Amino acid sequence: MFSRDRVYALTGADLSVAPGETVGVVGESGCGKSTLAKVLVGVQRPTSGTVTVAGRDLWTMKPGERRATVGEGVGMIFQDPSTALNRRLTVRQILRDPLDVHRRGTPAAREERVRELMSLVGLPKALAGALPGQLSGGQRQRVAIARALALEPALVVADEPTSALDVSVRAQILNLLLDLKERLGLALVFVSHDIQTVRRMSDRVITMYLGRIVEESPSDAVLDRARHPYTRALFSATPGLLDPIDPIPLTGPVPSATRPPSGCPFRTRCWKADTVCAEAMPGFERGGEGHRFRCHHPVREGQSTRELVQEVP
Repeated sequence: MFSRDRVYALTGADLSVAPGETVGVVGESGCGKSTLAKVLVGVQRPTSGTVTVAGRDLWTMKPGERRATVGEGVGMIFQDPSTALNRRLTVRQILRDPLDVHRRGTPAAREERVRELMSLVGLPKALAGALPGQLSGGQRQRVAIARALALEPALVVADEPTSALDVSVRAQILNLLLDLKERLGLALVFVSHDIQTVRRMSDRVITMYLGRIVEESPSDAVLDRARHPYTRALFSATPGLLDPIDPIPLTGPVPSATRPPSGCPFRTRCWKADTVCAEAMPGFERGGEGHRFRCHHPVREGQSTRELVQEVP
């Protein structure tokens, strides 16, 4: 009598991250950003497809080998440091925990590594014995960042790492991440709904809609050279002080993740949609080096967002 709807949280998310590269992921709430982050770090197993780390399929490994590969090679920074840190452990214990689990070095070397990590993220040594509840939000997130870096991973996935922080602290954490990326040569996947922050942080920007990657673009081309209508609408909604423009309005019903529409999932809100969009999912087209988009009726090449706003009915 009762059946559970299947949620299509992530569909056809073809993504690669090169060493030392920062990839930003943007989209509305519920578009699959956090699910993508969980798949990348091995927390969520995909129902189909592969997750490849350094050329090896993560989910064909034996469980112990998979834990070692993910634990040592991939770090995760969660959205809310208040819930991501064990409230019963001190800062020293939190940072030492991954070193103990993976048996990295001698006990003395682990203590030295804890001191290095605290210095790396700008935490005073006096806080080593403090509990998370005794720290500010920014300090807790610095502990979370230090924990993600404890085993010197090649890839760090940051799932909206500043959304739970005060505005005054966000810039400090973002600058810290940029500095660590340059100093340590990290590959970084930065997930956020703050699209201007993603532009600043990233080499490449990926736009997601209803569980699909709809556009991938170099960060310097995403404002006025993006070709997908949703990407343009998303970035036009960001207030601008120097050269403000009116946001592109999106009308029409927001599709359900349990019953996605036929064809292009954005067609129910797109001003360019026609019968072709309802019949078939568009494939990826190339818009230049490092730029691809999935749309039957893309924005005209070279058309500015200001011009596009005037075109939308």
